Amino acid sequence: MHAAIYPGSFDPVTFGHLDIINRAAEMFDEVIVSVLDNCNKTPLFSVEERVNILKKATEDIPNIRVESFSGLLIDYAKSIDVNIAIRGLRAITDFEYELQIAQTNKLLSGGALDTIFLTTSLEYAYLSSSGVKEIAYFNGDISKCVPDFVADMVYEKYRHKNDKRG
Repeated sequence: MHAAIYPGSFDPVTFGHLDIINRAAEMFDEVIVSVLDNCNKTPLFSVEERVNILKKATEDIPNIRVESFSGLLIDYAKSIDVNIAIRGLRAITDFEYELQIAQTNKLLSGGALDTIFLTTSLEYAYLSSSGVKEIAYFNGDISKCVPDFVADMVYEKYRHKNDKRG
């Protein structure tokens, strides 16, 4: 079986992420969407929430598995016996950053982990999770960026945070 990992923070998952997931699902027998538990970041959603959101957003794609991981991607990939990582690219600036990570992973894994880059469809090239959060924070319309249920959850998080600031 040919499997690939699509790692990321997915905070929140966007239509751009889902575009990459759908296209990767057509290329591989199984795609493991892997939510990074990064202790150096303060996400809007917990790891468990992000995993559940992704499970719901991908429930109609039979060859998708969603789970979380922490630590180095190379160690996680080895633990689940997968040697391909998928990364999405929106712009040339993404490529420079992602290429450096891919080369580092290749080196640290002893050549065992390869990275495949998928360019995001043009209609989603502007999307980023941080941009979605900023728009939502100021109560802007994120309906063209994320699934409706995700938008509701993002707005609810910011309502709760803003209520506490009161």
